[in-house]
Amino acid sequence: MQISDRQRLLYLYLREAWRRFSRRLALGRNSALRFAGTAPDRLIVAPTDLRAVDPFVAQEILQGRFPLAGRALDTEGESPFEIDLPSREFGVRLHSFGWVRHMRSVKDEESLGQLRSIVNDWIATHGRSIGGIAWEADILAQRIISWLSHSPIILRNAEHPFYRRFLKSLAFQVRYLKHITDTTPDGEARLRARIALAMASVAMPASANTIRKAARNLDQELDRQILADGGHSSRNPRAGLELLFDLLPLRQTYVNLGHDVPQRLISCIDRMYPALRFFRHQGGELALFNGATSTLGNELMSVLRYDETAGAAFKALPLIEYERLATGNVVIIMDTGMPLSAELSRTAHAGCLSFEMSSGRYRFVINSGSPKFAGERFRQLARLTAAHSTVTINDRSSCRFSESRFLGPIVTGGVSKVAARREERQGQPDAIIASHDGYTGAFGLVHERDLSINAQGNMVRGRDRLHQPDGTEPADTNTATAVARFHIHPSITLRQHSPHEIYLTAPDGETWLFTCRDSEVVIEEDIFFADPSGVRKSSQITVTFAAASQPEIQWIFTREG
Repeated sequence: MQISDRQRLLYLYLREAWRRFSRRLALGRNSALRFAGTAPDRLIVAPTDLRAVDPFVAQEILQGRFPLAGRALDTEGESPFEIDLPSREFGVRLHSFGWVRHMRSVKDEESLGQLRSIVNDWIATHGRSIGGIAWEADILAQRIISWLSHSPIILRNAEHPFYRRFLKSLAFQVRYLKHITDTTPDGEARLRARIALAMASVAMPASANTIRKAARNLDQELDRQILADGGHSSRNPRAGLELLFDLLPLRQTYVNLGHDVPQRLISCIDRMYPALRFFRHQGGELALFNGATSTLGNELMSVLRYDETAGAAFKALPLIEYERLATGNVVIIMDTGMPLSAELSRTAHAGCLSFEMSSGRYRFVINSGSPKFAGERFRQLARLTAAHSTVTINDRSSCRFSESRFLGPIVTGGVSKVAARREERQGQPDAIIASHDGYTGAFGLVHERDLSINAQGNMVRGRDRLHQPDGTEPADTNTATAVARFHIHPSITLRQHSPHEIYLTAPDGETWLFTCRDSEVVIEEDIFFADPSGVRKSSQITVTFAAASQPEIQWIFTREG
């Protein structure tokens, strides 16, 4: 390990130790009594929940079966909060109470009584002692938002004791969240906590000073996390969608109640929409970069229907470092960046210079994505460079991930410099040339990738080149072997045409021919992590080349017909 790497690790350990110490100092004695206080006598408003409702989920829950996180738990008449849960992911969804929205599909009093019973069980088992997964900041924030948004169905015809117990628990949770938000790790979780506190300040009785302070804190966090190009600082394309699900109802709640809307809220929402469209393939799915998982069409549309910024997608998001090529019905999105900080790298992937390509309704070349429900092992596998449509060297990732439980799965080394530029060429309206130094330390090599689409939108050209940091060819003694991977969406059928050619056919018959004359092209088994139904088998195209003897390969996707 280089000295600079040791210094970086030392800095990361010291910073994490300071964060934990500050958190402990802020909390003091972590007891329920410390956060006790008066309970409100009513709620003022219930913000809207824009997420889709599934009546089937509601009926399953009423039958004592909880279908969450890709698993189904049959409680057999017991409280779901008093039995062993099938996975951490299941626990996250159970305790965040996002599933309550599905209960909007039921109207009868008996069903709503069952819902109140489940909420009452949570208050009895977890509401009186702070600790465990239920009290993690992000889950707590989601639960507060859900309880506020769905309070009309939770409290409909509720008896007074439950009504008071519910409001008392809600107030208690809000007080605790206020205490821990400043020391919550940077990223989406901290911003969601600020959203929850702002929502609580207007949905529950509060002083004008409390409302202004919550709005001011939200403004500051929005300014930090939503960059000028509209991208979220995590570089995860799906983060913007998840945040808009909460920011849009919050904006409308301020307006409906006549409160001053936080200054940054409207402008941030207006910036986020073009960034969301940037990552959208024509079939409606979001690109799979840096922790993004599958996005259902109705999810995206439920947010895009409020988009007032309409217009063509940007060519680039320069601050979160992505590039986009689009001609006709062909879209290419390319990752030309790296994590913006170590703390924001907890969900970052080693996918620098990876790209996705779609034509019409179908995605052809993709990244493997992040699993929606699978456990931590699969989540970490999905972060490796080999799970992305880019080049690996000697089966190593371009980034190094921490294996320290103390630091968490942050990026600790690898890519430190990415260069990207666009240029116009004859017959090609746009081209992207980018490079990264993620393999310089281990192999003395820089990976450079060149991507372009012709004016007709029926030919995509690519070039992958390995060179030394000074731009010269790799030394004859360099034994590194590179593999260019092209992960193919499971809906696409592959057929080997020759050692250098492979046909890719979509369900509607649209066919592209992949060609690489510089090396043999091979169809290999693959795993698609981000399928809505869970991890599934898929295929990939691989091209292997030696750094010393063949440092450059060129390849082409050509649309047939």
